[in-house]
Amino acid sequence: MILITTNQIPGREVKQILGLVKGNTIRAKHIGKDILAGLRNIIGGEVKEYTEALNEAREQAFSRMIKSAEELGADAVIGIRFTTSQVMAGAAELLVYGTAVKLASYNG
Repeated sequence: MILITTNQIPGREVKQILGLVKGNTIRAKHIGKDILAGLRNIIGGEVKEYTEALNEAREQAFSRMIKSAEELGADAVIGIRFTTSQVMAGAAELLVYGTAVKLASYNG
């Protein structure tokens, strides 16, 4: 499956738009990681505990979007975007979305 942030795939033609596909996850803070992050905030540097958590959340949301596209029989997802939002104190949603498409036969 082709996954791309642009709305077109160079050298390929979109035959059919299957629709919006998305994947999301909501993550809450972990008190242990919060304490470590607070200490790191005092001394400076990357807050690795949060970087790790966000990477895991991004991968989970991305996998869910791909699964949704596969269920539609998509060849590709175009126009992929990521967004985050706070849903309550201490919890954030990570959402990934794009347009699932079927591609014309490749003659290259």
